[in-house]
Amino acid sequence: MKQQHPDRQECLRLLKEYGTPEHVIRHCMAVADTAVRIGRALNEHGYHLDLELIQAAALIHDIARVENEHWEKGYQMARNLGYNQEADIIRVHMNYSPFSPVEHVTETDLVCLGDRTVKEDEYVGLDRRMEYIIEKARKQGHPEAEKRILEKKQEARLLLDGIERTIGMTVDQLMEGGQTVI
Repeated sequence: MKQQHPDRQECLRLLKEYGTPEHVIRHCMAVADTAVRIGRALNEHGYHLDLELIQAAALIHDIARVENEHWEKGYQMARNLGYNQEADIIRVHMNYSPFSPVEHVTETDLVCLGDRTVKEDEYVGLDRRMEYIIEKARKQGHPEAEKRILEKKQEARLLLDGIERTIGMTVDQLMEGGQTVI
C-alpha cells in the first residue's frame, strides 16, 4: 500500500499551524519546486521517483527552523502525524552525506539537493548557495566550517553532474521558467 503523503495545501496548513515564519515557508516552497522539477525531469528519463513524497518532504523540511535542532523537532512532528518517509528526510536534511550516485538517486537526495541550491526563496544554484553558507558560518564565528561545507559541496556537485548528463541540460536551464506545482 502506498503511503499517503500530505498534499501541498496540507503542508502549507501545517507550516502555518506550527508557526513557521513566512520567509521560511517561501524557502520551503522554493526547495520543493526545485526538487520536484529535478525529479520530474529524471522521471522523464526512466526514473520512478515519488514526486508527492519529494514535494511533501521539501515543503515541511524546515517547519521547525526557528528551534534548536530543527531537523529533530521537524522529524518528531512529521512522525507524530504518521508521515514517516517525510520525517526520515527531514531528520537528515542538514547533514545528509554522501549523495547517491545518479543511478540510485532517491527522493532524499533530491530534497537535500534542492535545499543546497536554494538561497532564501530563490533557486541560485550550488555555487552561490554554498558561498552564502560559508559566509554565514564566518560571520557566526565558525570559519573552520568552510572545509566541511566545501566537502559537502563537492558531494552535491557529483550528483548534479550526473543529473545533468542524464537529463541533457543543466539544472540551471531546467529551473528557468515558471513555478512547478504537482
